[in-house]
Amino acid sequence: MSDIVPKLEVSNVRRFKPYPAYKPSGVEWLGDVPEHWEVKRGRFCMCVNPRVERLHGLSVEDEVSFVPMEALGEYGGLDLTQTRLVGEVGSGYTEFQDGDVIVAKITPCFENGKGALASGLVNGVAFGTTELHVLRQYPGLERRFLFYLTISSPYRRTGEAEMYGAGGQKRVPPEFNKDFRTPMPPESEQRRIADFLDRETAKIDALIEKKQALIEKLKEKRSALISRMVTRGLPPDAARAAGFDPHPQMKPSGADWLGEVPAHWDVKQLKWAIVFQRGHDLPTDEREEGNIPLVTSSGESATHNVAMAKGPGIVTGRYGTIGEFYLVERDYWPLNTTLYSIDLRGNEPRFLQRMLTNLSPLFLLNAVKSAVPGVDRNDVHPVTTAVPPVLEQRAIADFLDRETAKIDAMATKVAAVIQRLLEYRIAVISAVVTGKIEVRGVVA
Repeated sequence: MSDIVPKLEVSNVRRFKPYPAYKPSGVEWLGDVPEHWEVKRGRFCMCVNPRVERLHGLSVEDEVSFVPMEALGEYGGLDLTQTRLVGEVGSGYTEFQDGDVIVAKITPCFENGKGALASGLVNGVAFGTTELHVLRQYPGLERRFLFYLTISSPYRRTGEAEMYGAGGQKRVPPEFNKDFRTPMPPESEQRRIADFLDRETAKIDALIEKKQALIEKLKEKRSALISRMVTRGLPPDAARAAGFDPHPQMKPSGADWLGEVPAHWDVKQLKWAIVFQRGHDLPTDEREEGNIPLVTSSGESATHNVAMAKGPGIVTGRYGTIGEFYLVERDYWPLNTTLYSIDLRGNEPRFLQRMLTNLSPLFLLNAVKSAVPGVDRNDVHPVTTAVPPVLEQRAIADFLDRETAKIDAMATKVAAVIQRLLEYRIAVISAVVTGKIEVRGVVA
C-alpha cells in the first residue's frame, strides 16, 4: 500500500525568481514591490458594492441565479444550481453580475477564503446572501487579477484585522476594500499573471481532486469492511487465529438486505438485541452537581435534573443528525431527551457500534419526514439483525479496530497531502500577486 500516497507532484518553487528591481511600497504588510508596479487605494481601482444596472432590463418573470453562503466556494467556485424569479426575490439580498468579484464578509467565512469571480450567471445577474461584498474593477484592473488578490493571504489577514463586531457576528467593513492598498502591475502583466495562476491552480486542483477521490475510496473500503464483518463474521485466517470456525455454515436470515448469516448467529429483531432509552426513561440525578444548565428547544436556558445513563454505552440522536452512533466509555453520563441511550444487554459495545452504523441507511429511511428529521424507536425496533455470541463479537471488534486503524491512517496521510497542496496553492497566489516572484516568463 506504499503507493497510496504518491510523492507530491507540484511545480518546483525554486524555478520562480524575484523581479530584477524593487522599490518600497509604503505599505507595511506589502513591503517592497517591483519597481514598475503602482500601489493604489481600492477606491481608485474598483467600485465596492455597486448597483447592477442590467437588472433594470429584466422583468419580474425573468430568472436569475441565487447564491446563498453555502453555494460560495473556498478560494473560488460558485454553485449556480439555485435560481429565482426576479419578482420572487424582493429586497434584502446582495446583487451582482457576471465579471464581479464577490467576497464573504462575515467570520469565519472571510477567514476561510470564501470568494469567487462571478461568471455564467443566469441572465448575467445573481442575488446572493447579504454577507457578501461585491468588487467591480475599473479600467486598468484585470478582474482575474483582482480575484486572485482577494484570496491571497495578505488580503485575508489584513481584512481580518479590520473586522468589527463580536463573536460570530464580526464582519469586514466596506471601507476595508475601499482603502485596501492594491498592488497594480501594468494591465498586460496582470493578464499574464492571471493566465499563469489559472494554469497553475488548475494543475493543483486536479491533484487535489484525485486525492479527494482516493479518500472517498478509502471511506467506501472502510464501510464495506465493517458491513462484511458484522453480517458474515471474520475472514477465514482471522477466525482461525481467534479460535473460531473459519468456514461456518450459513443460513438464510429472512431479511433481503441481510441475506445469509453464520448459522450459529442469532437472527432477531433489533428490540431483542438492545434497548433504546430516552432521557425521561432514565432516573434523574438528584445530586447537587447533577443540576446542569441546559438550553431548551425554545432557546431559553434552564436548570434541570439531568437523566443519567449507565455506561459504557452507545448514544445516538433522536432528532437532527440521524444514524450516527457514538461509543461512551464513562460509567455514568448525562442524557437529555433529544438523544437515545442504547442499553447493550451484555453485548460488546464496539461490535454493536459498528453493527448499528451499518444499519444507518435503515434509520435514515425511518426518519420522520419533517423540517427536523427524527427517529421513533418503535419504527426501528422491528428491523431484523444478526448477533454473534459475545466472544465472537469481541474478536470481530478487535479485528475491525486493527483494520480500520490502518485505513484511517492512510486517509490521514492523504488528507495531509491535500492540506499541503492547498497551502502551496495559496502561497503561490500570494507571492505572485504581491510581486515577490516573477512568473511572466515561466511556462506553467
